[in-house]
Amino acid sequence: MKITIGVNGACGRMGQRIIQLAHEDPELAIGAALEAPAHTQQGRDIGEVAGIGKLGVPVRPVLSHDQKLDAFIDFSLPEGTMMVLPWCVQRRVPIVVATTGHNMTQRQEIEAAAGHTAVLMAPNMSLGVNLLMKLVGQAAEAVRGKGFDVEILERHHRFKKDSPSGTALQFARIVQDKMGQTQLRHGREGLVGERPGGEIGMHSIRVGDNVGEHTIIFSTLGETLELTHRAHARDCYARGALLAAKFLAGKPPGKYTMNDVLGL
Repeated sequence: MKITIGVNGACGRMGQRIIQLAHEDPELAIGAALEAPAHTQQGRDIGEVAGIGKLGVPVRPVLSHDQKLDAFIDFSLPEGTMMVLPWCVQRRVPIVVATTGHNMTQRQEIEAAAGHTAVLMAPNMSLGVNLLMKLVGQAAEAVRGKGFDVEILERHHRFKKDSPSGTALQFARIVQDKMGQTQLRHGREGLVGERPGGEIGMHSIRVGDNVGEHTIIFSTLGETLELTHRAHARDCYARGALLAAKFLAGKPPGKYTMNDVLGL
């Protein structure tokens, strides 16, 4: 029995790649494709949009009341997440939230949805990035109290709307939890004085078509350790989202993470 998924943001770069890879996966079927109401591809077959031929699934602005899905992947914009979330809650459809840039109120609503359906919200769906998060936590714990400064550098394409990336902010939270820094400094300019020990420097670069790079720098007098992940193509995010959807299908209500998917 195939797992039937829906995709929000289906006509975007990530959405189309998810559709393409899901079509190649014998364990998956595509049941719904959503996009913003004003999107130029509304009404078209999502298979044609993604360049894989007709699938019999039209691009729609909303899900129908009788739509049947085993899992839903949201790779859209924050407002897109909030449009589809009530539908998933009402019908107990597990949802993978891969969208970033939600405000605090939106994040709270997403977390509250976990009381009604299975929810996996991750700032990055890459398996490599999520493994790096675990390694960064281990490194931060090992150097705690030993005089190390921490800086986080992230690079993305010119079209990315949020800054710093949600992934970079998650790395910062992991370090703060292990080492206790209380301040995030977003870049530096002017005569700012000596670097205080209680901050994490955050630096965002937006260039060309960079898919995504994150480097976490641990440095003290005399030595530096850098942990880096570089995405070579968007496939790593798409494959991670599909793996998460497979994992989430059939799960009871609750809050899940990529660590659960990876068994970390």
